[in-house]
Amino acid sequence: MKTITIAKLFTTALCAAALFGCQGGTPSGVGTSGAKKEGKVMAEINGNTITTGDFERELKNLPEYLKAMADTPQGRKEMLDTMVIRELILQQATKDGLDKGPDIEEKLQDLRKRLIVESFLKKKVEAGAQVSDADLQKFYEQNKDKFKAPEQMKASHILVKTEKEAKNILAQIKAGGNFEELAKKNSVDSSSAKGGDLGWFGKGSMVPAFEKAALSLKENQVSEVVKSDFGFHIIKLTGKRAAGIRPFDEVREQIKGAIMPTKQQEVFQKIKEELKKSAKIEVKEDVLNSLGGKKEEPKTGEKKPADAAKPAAPEKK
Repeated sequence: MKTITIAKLFTTALCAAALFGCQGGTPSGVGTSGAKKEGKVMAEINGNTITTGDFERELKNLPEYLKAMADTPQGRKEMLDTMVIRELILQQATKDGLDKGPDIEEKLQDLRKRLIVESFLKKKVEAGAQVSDADLQKFYEQNKDKFKAPEQMKASHILVKTEKEAKNILAQIKAGGNFEELAKKNSVDSSSAKGGDLGWFGKGSMVPAFEKAALSLKENQVSEVVKSDFGFHIIKLTGKRAAGIRPFDEVREQIKGAIMPTKQQEVFQKIKEELKKSAKIEVKEDVLNSLGGKKEEPKTGEKKPADAAKPAAPEKK
């Protein structure tokens, strides 16, 4: 199942993201004993602390695809563990004297410059790159064939590791328990943060056992316990729709994501032109050319300067 396959990769991806920092940001929640701490203490490591404030900043810096996964109890535990490991590494590196030296200072200065530039561009580009409703609607009308979708269904599920646990939760649902709340509390899948909602999907998107059970349900009906390679599921079918063009409201954000990069590039180009207009710039071409590197090869059919200077060979008679 796609959703659960991503969840299986969560541990590795989250470890990498939290251990080395995300999106060019500086590490948060570690090695910051001199910084002001916010929130409750979550962990103490040799006198240094990781607080809920540190945790929230770390979460904010995660890529979007990992944020939902970090909303699960297991995800939060994994997140905190990687922050603890990073703190231990930084403490040991400091003891070894690796926190000082010209190389570190040079890299810190480079990082500071990049963060300032990134902050400036983020502010300017976000303010200037606006996509209107008219732009979105126009794109939709001109590209409707791109939004064709086969027959689809929408479902939520609760995934647990044992059949006994699944049967216990199913009994609670049959007794009137709220499916969404039980999913948030018990499901080990990343969809638990959204009450088990898996969104819309077509045939072939889920593992056979899951798909077969979902197809047999009526809208808002809950399945019996379903076993797959991932564990034990309780499935609730929340919607069905025939093949056709997806409605505008459903693909609005998708369209925005397709248009926005072009808009942002236009704004960035304008910023560059405006900055250059008001600046005095002198490029030392001779110094640039002296750096060496590969020389540009003449294009196919293009004569080299030396060839162009040669007289044409006399015609044979």
